[in-house]
Amino acid sequence: MISLITPKTYPSTPSRRVAFIGLGVMGYPMAGHLAMAGHSVTVYNRTATKSAGWKAQLTQAGASRAAELAYAATPREAAMGAEIVFCCVGNDDDLRSVVLGEDGAFAGMLSGAVFVDHTTASADVARELSKATLALGVQFIDAPVSGGQAGAQNGALTVMCGGDAATFAQVKPVIDAFARAVTLLGDSGSGQLAKMVNQICIAGLVQGLSEAIAFGQRAGLDMNAVLGVISKGAAQSWQMENRGKTMVEGKFDYGFAVDWMRKDLGLVLDEAKRNGARLPVTALVDQFYADVQQAGGKRWDTSSLITRLA
Repeated sequence: MISLITPKTYPSTPSRRVAFIGLGVMGYPMAGHLAMAGHSVTVYNRTATKSAGWKAQLTQAGASRAAELAYAATPREAAMGAEIVFCCVGNDDDLRSVVLGEDGAFAGMLSGAVFVDHTTASADVARELSKATLALGVQFIDAPVSGGQAGAQNGALTVMCGGDAATFAQVKPVIDAFARAVTLLGDSGSGQLAKMVNQICIAGLVQGLSEAIAFGQRAGLDMNAVLGVISKGAAQSWQMENRGKTMVEGKFDYGFAVDWMRKDLGLVLDEAKRNGARLPVTALVDQFYADVQQAGGKRWDTSSLITRLA
């Protein structure tokens, strides 16, 4: 069973009727925080047993005393009656499969409702679905997240949004249940583009940290001690503080998987071809991750880049 949430102090906001589509390692705890914050939540997942398990676990945790919890057989059923429909699935195709068609979420949404997509997807699909919702009288916010599984469980995600300012203002107090920072960055697609910037930064940071640790180990240094010192200076980063020690120990069985990072970097490189950005380091690191995949590390954490240097 996926670990649900670490309790937090939730913002004081009126209870809303919401739906959450996709109970993966991110969506499961995100939906849990919405329920614990007092919102009535209906969930949908392709594997119905996971939806049932989510409801049972939240009920045991006490969320049902403050909110109605339910699960649905289709995205359309989950979306019916919801003021806000959240979604977090794998990629563009997965997203289209749960929102379009007669069983898709859009078919069940009320006029005036808002669809908030937390999937890391392309900017193109965000713009495409934003246009599709307008014809239905529904609003769309693309809102990819950063912070990983731990951020989702702790309710401390960073959320990058694209869409209409008035619609963003409507949903932000609800998103705050599982976030520590929620920011509107522009029109539809801007959230996805910002997430691409985020992944470019991470790719370079993890490769640099990998080379630094491998160098220090070859030099015979106590790398835990070294990281403890330099993390207090200009080299400090989230990756160093949260992945440095586990990289030294050779532990990669948690966190953001290499397969997911390659999917994200594929989106980045495709967008760069369209806008003319030059990303030589990002393209190189993407190929390094391909090496890790070929070595059997598809589900290893992204910090496993260091294994290429062993």
